[in-house]
Amino acid sequence: MASSSAEFMAPDEAAANGLSAGLRPVERAYIHVIRIGTALFAVPLVIGAGVLNFALANKDKVEHGAILIPALALAAFIVVFLPQRRWRRWGYAHADEQLRVARGWLVRTDTIVPFRRIQHIDVAQGPIERLFGLASLTVHTAGTHNSIVTLPGLSRDDAEAMRDMMRLHIRREAE
Repeated sequence: MASSSAEFMAPDEAAANGLSAGLRPVERAYIHVIRIGTALFAVPLVIGAGVLNFALANKDKVEHGAILIPALALAAFIVVFLPQRRWRRWGYAHADEQLRVARGWLVRTDTIVPFRRIQHIDVAQGPIERLFGLASLTVHTAGTHNSIVTLPGLSRDDAEAMRDMMRLHIRREAE
């Protein structure tokens, strides 16, 4: 697999980040992808708060900025602080036989996908991910419940190397 800046974490460092020992964090640049996505979500909310504030202030129902300023403060908090918290809660590991993806803060999800269950594998890049050289690895498995497992925040090279390694393992098992 291609070398990555994401290394295995020591047990105490992993626990401090909310990850289990032996899991790799996704690439640090993924924080920027999360931040931009969060900002794109927050902008319409701030615009709506501004319009509402303007409409009510013109009718002398609220002071100028009474709605907009708290909305801006909340949006700034969400855009600045929450992406790093979300990034720290993503981790993965892959061995000869399986892929493990752990994620979540309030609700932790730890998914193990045996390679023999994989139907196909996708490597995808959206425009924001492409800007930071990142990609998402999506594994489609047999079954219905949780049959799609996505691992975002990988370098493009790492995602392609993981895909190729899984594909070779599946091919060897089929022979």
